[in-house]
Amino acid sequence: MINSRLILSIISVCILLLPLRVMSSDEGINWSDLNAQEQRLLKRFEDKWDEFPALRQQRLQRGAQRWAGMDANQRSRAKARLQRWRNLSDEQKQWIKDRFKHFQSLPVEERKQLRKMYQRFSKLPPEQRQAMFKKWKNMPAEERHAIRNALSQMTPSQRTLFRERWKKMDHAERRQKRREFMRQHRNRNH
Repeated sequence: MINSRLILSIISVCILLLPLRVMSSDEGINWSDLNAQEQRLLKRFEDKWDEFPALRQQRLQRGAQRWAGMDANQRSRAKARLQRWRNLSDEQKQWIKDRFKHFQSLPVEERKQLRKMYQRFSKLPPEQRQAMFKKWKNMPAEERHAIRNALSQMTPSQRTLFRERWKKMDHAERRQKRREFMRQHRNRNH
């Protein structure tokens, strides 16, 4: 038997982290309009259901529908994500929420580009991802900031072109490019 509190917590986190859609209706959902499975998943909210704003009711219903559509493997991964979320500090959770808001504020093209980059990164072997992460973390903070700053000044198409060129550079060329970023960064800050 699946712990209903865990299910509802997972649903709540999924709703929080997924992009919000504009709701077409300001009307709430009657408890009796939920199907039997949704009522079972949302049982702990039954007594207060009518007190919830319409938007919250709609989000909870969508979360219950999403949960019901998951297979055992997907539910297991969702539970693991929820556990990771619960283990985060309040500061870490706030940082994630802020980053999500920032992502949502980006132009559509830029969000698409970031999703594609993330998918490419996710497909890399774990050792390669770890090596890239380690290399980034071992880079001096000023250099990381300079690179972020330079990339943030580029349009999405300029970043794409830059990435293509970067892939073709050897180690010495990349080191030289990082030095250029650092010089530009220092010139802007002085």
